[in-house]
Amino acid sequence: MKLKDSGIVPVFYHADVEICKQVLKACYDGGARVFEFTNRGDFAHETFATLTKYARVELPEMAMGVGSVLDAGTTSLYLQLGADFIVSPILNEDVAKVCNRRKVLWSPGCGSLTEISKAEELGAEVVKIFPGQQVGGPDFVKAVKGPCPWSSIMPTGGVEPTRENLSAWFKAGVHCVGMGSQLISKDMIANGNYQALRDKVIEARAIIDEIRAV
Repeated sequence: MKLKDSGIVPVFYHADVEICKQVLKACYDGGARVFEFTNRGDFAHETFATLTKYARVELPEMAMGVGSVLDAGTTSLYLQLGADFIVSPILNEDVAKVCNRRKVLWSPGCGSLTEISKAEELGAEVVKIFPGQQVGGPDFVKAVKGPCPWSSIMPTGGVEPTRENLSAWFKAGVHCVGMGSQLISKDMIANGNYQALRDKVIEARAIIDEIRAV
């Protein structure tokens, strides 16, 4: 439910946990209630553990997820560290089993209707299409929703926080969207401009609410 309500899922990784905290808080202050930490780089799980402990105290409504999870072992590790959901760029049945056993939402990466259907058979409530634009963009989502209107789809890759782009995705029928560098730019991080990030999240969520209200 939080995925749909939030509308956007900020996707981010940095080795410096203090920078991660600033990004997370800016997204939270902007209204995001779901955050995907990318499993990337040495000791990423340690950064996530610290970040999640911080969120539970300071940002209690934030659901903390982990992306770029490829196997069951990594899934188990992050669940032990408090992950609320797991996102993967691929469809892996072993990941499904670990998450389903713990009743944790998992969103596998799919690139075809057959993969989406298989993921749903394995218990996925929300499927990720990745890379979203390369798979077929909003037109792909619209085509899938024709025969399978029940499918809940989250594209990541090729989503931009602009009215034109968000309108295309949400009018096609997406459940929510994941955004990484298009939302959290390198310049923002380099300049420590977290206020700009907060404002961009607010703006993106307002656009999504407006689109959904039509």
